[in-house]
Amino acid sequence: MGTGLARAALHAHRPAFIGTAVAALFAATVVSASTMMLRTTRTDGLSGRARAQLTENGVGDMATVLLIGSIYMSTFVVVSTMGTAVVQQHRELALVRSIGARPRQVRRAVAVQALAASIPAALVGFALGGVLARVWFRGMITHGLVPAEVPFRFSWLALPVCLGVAVVTSTLAAVLSALRFSLLRPARALDEAAAGRRGLGLLRAPLGVLAVAGGVFLSVLLSRQPADEANEGAFLVLILFCVGAGLLGPRLIGPAAWLVSAAVGRLGGSAARLAMLNVRSQPRRFSAAVVPLLLVVGFGLTKIAVHTTAQHHTGSAGSTGEVWMDYMGTSLYAGFAAIASANTLAMISFERRRDLALLRVVGSQRRQVRAMAAWEAVVVAGTALLIGGAIALATLAPMLSTAFGSAVPYLPWAVPTGIATGTLLLALGATGLPVMAVLRRRAITVVNATT
Repeated sequence: MGTGLARAALHAHRPAFIGTAVAALFAATVVSASTMMLRTTRTDGLSGRARAQLTENGVGDMATVLLIGSIYMSTFVVVSTMGTAVVQQHRELALVRSIGARPRQVRRAVAVQALAASIPAALVGFALGGVLARVWFRGMITHGLVPAEVPFRFSWLALPVCLGVAVVTSTLAAVLSALRFSLLRPARALDEAAAGRRGLGLLRAPLGVLAVAGGVFLSVLLSRQPADEANEGAFLVLILFCVGAGLLGPRLIGPAAWLVSAAVGRLGGSAARLAMLNVRSQPRRFSAAVVPLLLVVGFGLTKIAVHTTAQHHTGSAGSTGEVWMDYMGTSLYAGFAAIASANTLAMISFERRRDLALLRVVGSQRRQVRAMAAWEAVVVAGTALLIGGAIALATLAPMLSTAFGSAVPYLPWAVPTGIATGTLLLALGATGLPVMAVLRRRAITVVNATT
């Protein structure tokens, strides 16, 4: 029965599992490339001159940090995407529980779904990672970080790492997302599927608070350390804040979205007010859309501000090669998170196709529905910018205060303007395209097909 449930869910929620496969694909690609770069930059069998240059440039350390960062980012995004995909089918899971399916059959079904989406994605991502790693490696040679005599080393070790990150992570996320729900009594499960879960859970909330508190504590501690030590620890501060934001979800993102939506409600008309009500009434849904976006904002602002502030105070952003490497890694992370964010937003928008069709049935015009969706995207983007900016400032404070005597970063206006514009366009595109696809169909047809 588990396999049959999985097959039915894959058919009924195809966009959600296409989204999961896309997240797993990009996760595997980034992890594969990072693993091969770490293998390539090892000093085994190289001449003394080549080893000295690699050591002097700190290439091995940078490759290790990039690998750790890519594994963290991949795990975070895959768990978030897979969790969203499982939550979107809670109604179907509750119905099959009501007709006699056992909890273990439900868990087996979502595990099979995760495997079906992630295994092909991990294999393709492993191969694409090899291509990306070669491009990355040539860039390192061009910028003088790696001697020309160092050969590129394709590594099969990247394959189990990809499978571990994409397949194991997505399967565990699917089972854990369905675990509590599968154990509920069928009537309670149906009620929760309709109204949504109100709490965060006994484990998730304390872990989220612990992560945020750990980030604050470490940030204060690093502000009293030498500049080099503060710089090395800042990445952990960024990770802790992002993990905390992801775990706390609606509890943290909900109030921020309330502030942003209040401003939006004053700017727009009835469509903006309807968008405001939607965001406030469904904090879980919108927190799932905000989390990947705040990763983009947090990582992007932090890494760029480090170099622009150094340039402002000292006249130099640092070694050209190291700056290139830092921006390359940041682009990789930000690009991956941006794709994951667009993916999640599209999944959520498509899953709401029945709600959008009902608005059309009761008399809303297409332009009104499009305007509402656009204002929702504005709220999502604004919330991500607000929280992501706060995370970036908290991460930067210890580094900048120890290095330059001021915790305030220097950012040319083009940087925050570009990040804000890109975030807004991403949210508008990922939300608007699925909505336009739904509006092209007859409303009553969509309602009947999703009932």
